[in-house]
Amino acid sequence: MKHIVSFSGGKDSTAMLLIMLEKGMRVDEIIFCDTGMEFPGMYKHIEQVEERICRKITRLIPEKSFSYWMFEHVKQKGMNVGHQGYGWPTPRGRWCTDRLKVRPTKKYMKKNKNATLYLGIALDEEERTLAKTKESVGCEKVAYPLVKWGMTEKDCLELCYKEGLDWGGLYEQFRRVSCWCCPLQPRSSLKALRDYHPMLWDKLIEMDKLSPNELQSHASLPEIENRFQAEDNQTTIFDYEGMSR
Repeated sequence: MKHIVSFSGGKDSTAMLLIMLEKGMRVDEIIFCDTGMEFPGMYKHIEQVEERICRKITRLIPEKSFSYWMFEHVKQKGMNVGHQGYGWPTPRGRWCTDRLKVRPTKKYMKKNKNATLYLGIALDEEERTLAKTKESVGCEKVAYPLVKWGMTEKDCLELCYKEGLDWGGLYEQFRRVSCWCCPLQPRSSLKALRDYHPMLWDKLIEMDKLSPNELQSHASLPEIENRFQAEDNQTTIFDYEGMSR
């Protein structure tokens, strides 16, 4: 029976993998679902982990890209039959998770039916383990070592930092490090994307122009940009007045 680690590259799965190897637990394979939309710092982190553990991480590449599903796919059923492109994912329609992560994982695990899949879910989110059924990950056995060890998200991040892994500062900029274009990210993360990753912010704006729906339902990206600019101006004035005193 194979023992396979599901590795997202985030703090929880990284900590889980490092501890499993330190404990001498059996790890036959490490799989990473590459959405193609990860931060550059995340890809660099994955390379650093490979160097540290002296093992290659298997990349699972979805059959179709994020761009295809967002802009090109022609809907075959539902209310908008014939419409081209899903547009941005929404809380009720998270096609990105299904197409780019769940399906590749299930397809891979079907080839390893007797394997145990290890998922990096921390103690803070223990309730998520109840939702992870055998059908959702495509295998019979699923393990949650972090919950068993009583490790929280904070514990995982601290362990990674102690090991010299810092994602180039991503966790200092964002609370969660998922796809940089995630439409479900909070306003604070959009601000961080604009401030620390301007090239990705510009790309996000261009994608939003081409999408059949807007990234944020409550405001367009140009409106959000104007608000950020106004906040920047207020901060500059405040800093200037503070210095003048």
